[in-house]
Amino acid sequence: MDKVYKMVRVVGCSTESFERAVENAVAKASESLKNLSWFKVVEFSGGLNQGKVMEWQATVEIAFKVE
Repeated sequence: MDKVYKMVRVVGCSTESFERAVENAVAKASESLKNLSWFKVVEFSGGLNQGKVMEWQATVEIAFKVE
């Protein structure tokens, strides 16, 4: 049987690390999407405050199987 997937792009944020930002993105997406299959990190970025890193951001594409 052939499979079809749809991808969504989300941005996860964390005050701890890029890894945590990715985990937050996937966890939040899993609350409203079913059949998550894989993810791809598209971009890393961050937020600054007075010259200091205050937030890590990860733009993530998440694929899920279309039923």
